[in-house]
Amino acid sequence: MKTTEILAKQILTEAKGYLNVGFTHSLNPYSGCAFSCQYCYVREMPIQRFKDIPWGEWVDVKINAAENYAKEWKKLRAKNKPIHLFMSSATDPYQPIERQAEITRGVLEAMMECPPDHLQIQTRSPLVTRDIDLIKELTKRSNVIVSMTVETDREDVKQIFAPYAPGIRLRMKALQEMHQAGIPTQASISPVLPFTPDFPKKLLGIVDHIWIDTLNIGDGASGRRSKSLGMPELFKEHDLEKWYRPNIHRSVEKYFKTVFPEEMVRVSKEEAFLG
Repeated sequence: MKTTEILAKQILTEAKGYLNVGFTHSLNPYSGCAFSCQYCYVREMPIQRFKDIPWGEWVDVKINAAENYAKEWKKLRAKNKPIHLFMSSATDPYQPIERQAEITRGVLEAMMECPPDHLQIQTRSPLVTRDIDLIKELTKRSNVIVSMTVETDREDVKQIFAPYAPGIRLRMKALQEMHQAGIPTQASISPVLPFTPDFPKKLLGIVDHIWIDTLNIGDGASGRRSKSLGMPELFKEHDLEKWYRPNIHRSVEKYFKTVFPEEMVRVSKEEAFLG
């Protein structure tokens, strides 16, 4: 893993495309990602396509992220602009190196003095529980939700598509800890991967919302990026092609609503923003 400390010119990026459903900005404390999920749409974005190092083998650490956030927050507030943040859209804010670097924690600390109106923390790392103290305090100042990516409840499936990502059981345990601490939580079934019939029941009592997303509606290019990444072939190789359907989100939505109240189940992208 090549790790490089950098000074970012800015930390907030105006929300466009997929996030333009209520979010005003995305916030990425890092560039690159150690989890290296096979289906990650960022692999097909310029940030990686023009990089000479494979995705999953590099992470840039934005050491001035907290400082930049405070400055940019003040400028936006001076113009009476709303601040609805998605953290993060092109990385995971809880990279393994976050244990030492504490860039994301530093940003959260800055938010205590400069709170956004809304913050969605999007991660697949149980490391988020380290910051329960800050996040819980921040809920008094902002509308906060911790959205944990749990794309399946099958560890064998996770190993095919995301072998370097944290284990599913650990993620569910993290969701439970956050929920028990009184922090709003969401399970992001993103992207939908093959799961067991008991998957919805395993999430009962530990989440406030379910967010369903797929490789066809959630890669920012109507499935073209996922196709370029070889996802149809990977599903077929493991006899899982029935799960790679353009409208599978409708079947999954209907199934989750047999366990959860209708208002708790949302579908990407129009319902992605929990304002």
